[in-house]
Amino acid sequence: MWSRRGLILSVGATLSACGFTPVYGPTGEGQALRGAIRPAGPETELTFAFVRQFEERLGRANEPRYSLGYVIALDEVGRAIDGSNNITRYTIEGIIDWTLTPRGATSTVLSGRETGFTAYSASGSTVSTLESERDARRRLAVLLADKVVTRLLAEAPTLAR
Repeated sequence: MWSRRGLILSVGATLSACGFTPVYGPTGEGQALRGAIRPAGPETELTFAFVRQFEERLGRANEPRYSLGYVIALDEVGRAIDGSNNITRYTIEGIIDWTLTPRGATSTVLSGRETGFTAYSASGSTVSTLESERDARRRLAVLLADKVVTRLLAEAPTLAR
């Protein structure tokens, strides 16, 4: 019978045999991107939340090798209606188009589009509904930042060359 530790060691040995290395490990490809990308400066509460999460994941770039340009578009849609025909639940759908450009260059080395959505309730007071909407937008910015970082980490081996 396998113990949990034995199973973990077995899985680790199997993954290392196939060339797998953790992206955040000491020799992982993700270390090359740590502190190497400077996102465009935030201009709104949404983009501030995006940049904060991006820098939380990859570190603040003091001497960046790359610039990250991005455009975030949102669409808010009512999803639930009560008996009085009032919308009580909204979803906010977000799309981010992003480009990664070496500092001082004009051509991009990587670009992509990520999508996500969050929802919030509009059944409380005006103040609670507004705060729920702000929180949903912040959560969406975090979700989009995490998706961009995941994509960048997946492409890290090609960027390190």
